Amino acid sequence: MANHADRLREQLASFLGRATGSERGGSPPQMDNSVRPGVRAAMKRKKARLLAMASPIPRTNDTLRLLEPPDSCQRTLQDRLFDGTYDKPFIVESGVWRFLHFNFDSVQSAMYLSAPVWLSLAYTRKMMAFLLFNRLPERILLLGLGGGSLAKFCHRHLPGAALTAVEVNPNVIALREEFRIPPDDNRFRVICTDGAGYVARLRLSKDVILADACDRRGVAPELDAIEFYQDAYRGLRPGGMFVINMCGDKSNCAAHITKIRNVFGDDVLMLRVPPDGNVIVFAFRDRHPNFDWDQLGIIAVDLKGSFCLDFPRYVRAMAIDWKLRKWQRLSV
Repeated sequence: MANHADRLREQLASFLGRATGSERGGSPPQMDNSVRPGVRAAMKRKKARLLAMASPIPRTNDTLRLLEPPDSCQRTLQDRLFDGTYDKPFIVESGVWRFLHFNFDSVQSAMYLSAPVWLSLAYTRKMMAFLLFNRLPERILLLGLGGGSLAKFCHRHLPGAALTAVEVNPNVIALREEFRIPPDDNRFRVICTDGAGYVARLRLSKDVILADACDRRGVAPELDAIEFYQDAYRGLRPGGMFVINMCGDKSNCAAHITKIRNVFGDDVLMLRVPPDGNVIVFAFRDRHPNFDWDQLGIIAVDLKGSFCLDFPRYVRAMAIDWKLRKWQRLSV
């Protein structure tokens, strides 16, 4: 247990050092990241009961919260949490933060309690770079709910968009109110089903598909098929974009990127997320043999003022990666 405890302490300390700021540290940006009163009232009516346990980790004041009956044996649950056999998502409360975990090896999602709509994790902020190419999407599909970071941000800051979030794990959905995810309404809904199957059955094409479907090992296995990417391509409207968070084993991520290029072509953009090792991939329904980086830089400055995300930095990073890969192709 000591090794697991040390790992969790180091992990949370590392995360807090990276996440407490818009990009490089500090406080959440000065924008409305709270939950609206009507949404808060609706969530209270359906909140799931959780078992709260004091953290077994020495020298921490963290609280663990689990989807378990109140009379559960806490010692048995602690053992299962630390040996990796516990099979439900759980919450770690740590000061002003609330974390979603599948295990103690990584943080699945994070929420700053006083600003629950703020995108705490760097990879979620970078996934929003699709706004550089479509500032006013009408229909967005999110594959993977997690703690709802992207769903909450899009729901709040893109009021003209209809949002559908697909999550295969009902226990993740059971925690939606803990992460202040809005209730279903006329433009937002959460569906419990397999994401790849849902994309294969899409009838109404989307402007943006955001795939953030990760399990304990990385990208969810149901997405590991070229048929999934073909279905995603067909499910986009003209001018649409497919965005995916690549996490986990690097060789597996490379195989996914190869499948994406085989379907969407080589005109993909990438943003890397150090030090976690994630890669955000942006693929386009229409071909983009060239990008106007100067124009994207102008758009980025305007978007930064509206969304308090560092879009100029994202454009610079994408441009460097794009030009380097183009040079490598020409030099072969």
